[in-house]
Formats: sequence, structure tokens, C-alpha cells
Amino acid sequence: MRYHVLACDYDGTLAHDGHVDAPTVRALEQVRATGRILVLVTGRELAELLTVLPHIKLFARVVAENGALLYQPGTGESKLLSPGPPEKLVEALRNREVPISVGHSIVATWRPYDTVLFQTIRDLGLEWHIIFNKNSVMALPSGVNKATGLTRALEDLGILPQQTVGVGDAENDHAFLDMCGCSVAVANALPSVKERADLVMQGSHGAGVVELIEQLLADDLESFRIHIARRHAPA
Repeated sequence: MRYHVLACDYDGTLAHDGHVDAPTVRALEQVRATGRILVLVTGRELAELLTVLPHIKLFARVVAENGALLYQPGTGESKLLSPGPPEKLVEALRNREVPISVGHSIVATWRPYDTVLFQTIRDLGLEWHIIFNKNSVMALPSGVNKATGLTRALEDLGILPQQTVGVGDAENDHAFLDMCGCSVAVANALPSVKERADLVMQGSHGAGVVELIEQLLADDLESFRIHIARRHAPA
């Protein structure tokens, strides 16, 4: 077996309108049945995710808050991977009437409030950065992203990035897809994600993940070995 881990984004990839359909769940169960490991990599806050994903225990690890939090569904243990948001940032955004959601580390809003969010971070002199997820906008400590979170998850599992297949759809997925041995975009992914991915599925959302899983289980993506190797070859 060449690929031991399937790392999936949630919204726009596994989930459509916030929920994962039954065929996608069955496909994920098939992955686990082969001895492979599932990792969820999402921008969502953990408490919110637990309310919308009843099958979360299919995943050996969950990277939440866009890389800031690592959760182990089997034990319920969670580990914060970055500092919490400064109170002065939260207070300033609320004073400026920016609608925000505050997690253990992440501060999230949506367009068009990205401009005010950026200005507030700049005015306060904070070493924080902004990450986009289509219409969602997230602020996190500098250097924290899905790749840093997935790196910690894989270290926990004793798996190399080269042994991982990653699948996603949006801007905040670039970081973790780029570190995987094989990167995959679903059909509804942004053009920039498709351009950088090793493979692009014909199906959208969960149907695209099911399509990927069928190919993974059929031959461990052996049919695409030459194409993937070409994409990773030095220029």
C-alpha cells in the first residue's frame, strides 16, 4: 500500500450545504475497512463540527480551526496548537460591529468584512494573518494553517506526508494539499485549486470524494502514478 492516509476538507468537499450524504459516509467506511486512516482537515470550530457530523469517529484525527486545534475522536482528547485570540482583537472587532465567531484560536467572519479585519489586525500591530475559504474569512496567528495542523496529525499517527492523499476545494486547502503525496480537487473546487492539484475529479462535493475513493481502493492510484510523478518532478 502506497497511500495510508486520506485527508479530507469538510465544507465544499465532503459536505454539501454543511452535511455529508450517505454514499459519502459509506465510501469513507470502505476506506477504513482497508486499514487506511482518515483525517479531517477543516476550518470549522470543533463544537460546531460535532453538531453536524455524527460520523466523526470515522476519522482518526480531526484538524479543526484551520490548523489551530487537533482532536482525537476516539478518546475525545483535544490539543490546542496555537495561542488563543488576543482579547483586544476580539473587542476591537465587536466595537467595529464586525460579526465574528471566536474559537479556541481562530477568529472567523465572512466577506466583505475582510477589509475591516485586516485593518484591525494592522492597527493593533498583531502578528496574525488572514486566510480565505471562498466567502469565509479566518484570522489566525502567523504560520498557522491546515498544513501545520496536518503535519502534527501525521506525526501523531506515524505517517509521512508522501503516504497521504489530500482532497479539497478552496483557498485555505492549498497549504495542506501541497504537502501531500497526492493532491486532489473535487469538480466544484476553485480554478486555482484545480490548477495545482495532481488529480481533478469529475464529481462535485461528496460525489467527487466517492470517485476518488473508488480509484484509491481499485489500485492505490497506480493508474495515475506517472501523472503524479510528473507533477512532482523538479522543473
